[in-house]
Amino acid sequence: SRRLRQEFPEIEQSYHKDVFWNGSYFVASCGGVTISTLKTYIQNQDEIK
Repeated sequence: SRRLRQEFPEIEQSYHKDVFWNGSYFVASCGGVTISTLKTYIQNQDEIK
């Protein structure tokens, strides 16, 4: 978040109470997964299982 704020200071207008990240947002590395696997995963995000 610090680097983003430094590079794009105008984004400060977009977040609330000096909080950049959403508490319910998760990001992780996908390591050795193929692009095909990632595309399939993303396409199936909204499907109810």
